[in-house]
Amino acid sequence: MKTTKIYEENTIADKVSRLLSQMTLEEKVGQMTQIDFTLVGVPEALHADYPIDPVKLEDAVVNRHVGSILNTPYTPNNRAQPIETWRKMMQDVNEAANKSRLKIPVLYGIDAIHGATYTKNATLFPQAINMAATFNPELSLKEGEITAREIRASGLPWNFSPVMDIGRQPLWPRLWETYGEDVHLATVLGTSYIKGHQGNDFSAPDKAATCLKHYVGYSFPINGRDRTPAWISERMLREYFLPTFEAGVKAGSPAVMVNSAEVDGIPGHANHHYLTTILREEMGFKGITVSDWEDIRRLYTRDKMAASLKEAVKIAVTAGIDMSMVPLDYSFYDLLLDLAKTGEVPLSRIDEAVTRILTVKYQAGLFEPNRSFLPVANHFATAEAQAANLQAAHESIILAKNSNAILPLKKSANILVTGPTANLLKVLNGGWTITWQGHLEELYPKNKLTVLEALGQRTTGKISYVPGSSFDAEIDIEKAVAEAKKNDYVLLCLGEKTYTETPGNIDSLALEPAQIKLAEALIATGKPIILLTLGGRPRIITPIAEKAAAVLLGFLPGMEGGQAIADILYGDYNPNGKLPISYPRHTNGITLYDYKPLESYEQNTYDPLYPFGHGLSYTTFATSGLTLEKAAIKADENLSITVTVKNTGAVKGKESVLLYIHDVAASLTRPNKQLKAFKKIELDPGQTEKLEFTLTPYDLSFIGVDLKRIVEPGDFEVIVGNETARFTVIQ
Repeated sequence: MKTTKIYEENTIADKVSRLLSQMTLEEKVGQMTQIDFTLVGVPEALHADYPIDPVKLEDAVVNRHVGSILNTPYTPNNRAQPIETWRKMMQDVNEAANKSRLKIPVLYGIDAIHGATYTKNATLFPQAINMAATFNPELSLKEGEITAREIRASGLPWNFSPVMDIGRQPLWPRLWETYGEDVHLATVLGTSYIKGHQGNDFSAPDKAATCLKHYVGYSFPINGRDRTPAWISERMLREYFLPTFEAGVKAGSPAVMVNSAEVDGIPGHANHHYLTTILREEMGFKGITVSDWEDIRRLYTRDKMAASLKEAVKIAVTAGIDMSMVPLDYSFYDLLLDLAKTGEVPLSRIDEAVTRILTVKYQAGLFEPNRSFLPVANHFATAEAQAANLQAAHESIILAKNSNAILPLKKSANILVTGPTANLLKVLNGGWTITWQGHLEELYPKNKLTVLEALGQRTTGKISYVPGSSFDAEIDIEKAVAEAKKNDYVLLCLGEKTYTETPGNIDSLALEPAQIKLAEALIATGKPIILLTLGGRPRIITPIAEKAAAVLLGFLPGMEGGQAIADILYGDYNPNGKLPISYPRHTNGITLYDYKPLESYEQNTYDPLYPFGHGLSYTTFATSGLTLEKAAIKADENLSITVTVKNTGAVKGKESVLLYIHDVAASLTRPNKQLKAFKKIELDPGQTEKLEFTLTPYDLSFIGVDLKRIVEPGDFEVIVGNETARFTVIQ
């Protein structure tokens, strides 16, 4: 098998070399150019039945030699298209490429962030923050498989996903696109997604190429606002932000999208150290680096790092950018062509970039003469995909509080449902859903259920609905209060509008005053309050949660989220999600679970409202018998660990068992604990199961004083549940 793989790679290398030798400079520069659909589309204002302008398409692909196109019609008002439209569009793109001199196919990229975002009626999963809350890599793998199938059925070969940034800044408006604050959790979930999406061969009819984003440090802006500076030391970068990308490279992702902002004063698109020294020379990445939206231009217009647009192109290409998401004109093509002709950008650098691009196109099977689209039947929006989506939604919702076991509710209960997230599909899904911002409720499928609608389908009692407030304005709070008094319970649905990227910037994690006023008025009725939050960030709910009888943290559970929430509220599903972030108690209480010793010393405390890994169930579990294979190991040895888990309650349920380590003393300050392994199991009441974990030398390592990864001798603690065991690493 290994010999076959090497042979295939050599064959591709030979083909690429031969093709490169036949290409003109113009054709090479065209391959490095990625344009938005707008440049090949009929003007939006014409409301054409079919969006592609064949003359513009031929000009782009045949005359400008464009190597890549992205997006759905029409920027900035991007909307999902019917699958039949996508298949016709991709057929036309392929035919245009066949008219070019060398017939080099176009690599079409799309943001399929939680499913095939821009194909109507696609299977849209919980967002990444929710997938992380499942602590279930099999579900992440399944999401990757289904997403790949559905974009390939749409004719699309390349997905700008997954986001491998670490979500350690809760203000950041793309927090929900990450797998949370922990390196190990994000690594496992992200690589599982890649494996499902690509399989062993992403040229297979039901597989597609992925793209790791946003390399690197994008997710940690110091002020929490999108596309603003991060200040990350080299040690912190290597400890927290690079490992997920390195894992993605090892998992075989053939593309990396670059950080739209800057780290330590150097924009991502100008950072030769990150793009070439680390990514290429250290990680061994051989695929494509693609810019993010307009970010080469911004080296000149925004960052003031270049004196001209031409210099910006030179800086970015020299730093290591292979493909420019220009995307709304041909300026990159024209300027790079001029730079190459004058020798300011060496031909060797252009050949290097084009070699990478052509290699990925061959690996994706785009050159195959009889390549056809995956059939829609049995591959798009199937019953099996919907079932997997519902399961993911079930496992992603976190029961954070359940005083006096008030949940689950009887279906005969009379419930007032109120609040801005009660009766909207868009709040279950968030950004990158049908539109860029996910904000147009009228475009959402009519056969999917809001929370209110899902409850209405299951109840044998009475479900009342009063809006109470919008996200930021009072509507009829007095009416909600009056209605609450007539019901047994109040389901208070709070949260955020939909957003992504810069439009999602906020100044505070505090909930809007209108929602707080609604909550306070309903709490004052004395009726039991069940608080449900939906949104991409942990908005501050402390005063409400403390007085609520139960709290469900829904985040963005996807298109089946309404049904999943109703199932949990009525006990048709036993919740088992766990927090992949620390949920802050206060607006400035942003201390993460893997805090350093001085963050919990004297007056400093780690005091979240709900800690990382928190999540309740309708049953209870206990771990016992934590046992280490050895009391001492060498620095290059593995360590086997066993622990027994028991369902000590009366209901069948799932439990994620989390294993942490603590380096007792080291040459640098180390976190109080770090997640290094986890397993999810399902147990009947009274059932026990023994789990085995293996710690590797990598799990015990950290970035030392010299910025190299090391394992130091000394004592370590293993923590599972309430048990701790100690071992020693010896020389």
